[in-house]
Amino acid sequence: MRKIKDVLRLKLDAKLSHQQIANALGLSKGVVTKYAGLAAAAGLDWLTVQSMDEAALERRLLVGAQKASDYVQPDYGRLHQELRRKGMTLMLLWEEHRADYADRQTYGYTQFCENYRRFARQLKRSM
Repeated sequence: MRKIKDVLRLKLDAKLSHQQIANALGLSKGVVTKYAGLAAAAGLDWLTVQSMDEAALERRLLVGAQKASDYVQPDYGRLHQELRRKGMTLMLLWEEHRADYADRQTYGYTQFCENYRRFARQLKRSM
């Protein structure tokens, strides 16, 4: 069980050292340092932490915010259809995609192929 709130209470309210907190809670000094650093990066003070429950605090500190992708997403359905044509390869489709969006950030070839294969695995196989 996580003791995030206890760590932050002892750090922010009681002003104990990391070693003292680690000894008091039976945690490693590294874990205490990690939680204190995450709280500092999130800009949390004791009053804010005190009003939060353990689950909300854990979500705020430990779950990374989902950053919107800066990359132009190709239309994988269209790519799948295009690959049925004779002589069409992922390399050609990737080059076309890069040329179409030359002014924006696009995936490299390896990531482009990986994303396409992930899409293709999700397709239903039927006759």
